[in-house]
Amino acid sequence: QVQLVESGGGLVQTGGSLRLSCAASGRTVSNSAMGWFRQAPGKEREFVAAITWRSSVTYYKDSVKGRFTISRDNAKNTVYLQMNSLKSEDTAVYYCAVQMEGGSRFDGATYHYWGQGTQVTVSS
Repeated sequence: QVQLVESGGGLVQTGGSLRLSCAASGRTVSNSAMGWFRQAPGKEREFVAAITWRSSVTYYKDSVKGRFTISRDNAKNTVYLQMNSLKSEDTAVYYCAVQMEGGSRFDGATYHYWGQGTQVTVSS
């Protein structure tokens, strides 16, 4: 089992920044990758970013490229999502997830464990 705890969400104005954290505990040694997803009200969950655990290869949704940066700290079993130049359309509940085996980094169905989510609200 893997437990994930997100933090760092909140209310920010358009153009502002937030940094999300996701701390993993439990069975973490075989993680393939960790990812961030988000779900806005009335919309389906969507991929935001992912990072492989061993080689730190990163993946991003096109609309966040250049604004969001995913990183990890192996020693702390923590993944971060630095979000800059936030827009109102970034408002959503953000979830981190762990992919224990290989698979599409972009598909939430390939992730095995999920956090409880943290709310990000961008006001104009």
